[in-house]
Amino acid sequence: VLAAVPGNCLCAGLSGALTGAAAVKGGVEEAGHARRLAEARAGGVVTSDEIYTHALLLATVPGDVRRSFAARLLSPLLDYDRRHQSDLVRTLGIYLDCAGSWNSCAEQLHVHVNTVRYRIRRVEELTGRDLSTMADRVDFFLALRDTGTSR
Repeated sequence: VLAAVPGNCLCAGLSGALTGAAAVKGGVEEAGHARRLAEARAGGVVTSDEIYTHALLLATVPGDVRRSFAARLLSPLLDYDRRHQSDLVRTLGIYLDCAGSWNSCAEQLHVHVNTVRYRIRRVEELTGRDLSTMADRVDFFLALRDTGTSR
């Protein structure tokens, strides 16, 4: 499925391989989802392999809703980082990328593991969230990915 986006961008969505006439309807639907994801990325080609991720779900949510979600969740951290020249948002992104491993996060940040523990505790205090729960980790993961502030 092809579409032109204002600003002369071309967006294409490709379905997986189809077998038989009965698969055409599903293939068209899959290609449409891929095209919408390409539009959300401001152009390009997206294949069916790429749509079965959180990126497709985010692409279906209006941009203002995604930005509001991210701002509400991350603004206490961004404000704190700005006021204290700290690194809470970056630490959080790396911590999540390391699947909650204190040691791996500390290695990537080149800090002591206790520094990571302190920063994550500050994240929890400032946001009222609990990073030992998957739901709160997912919320932060999505907020960081949508805003591009993860690293």
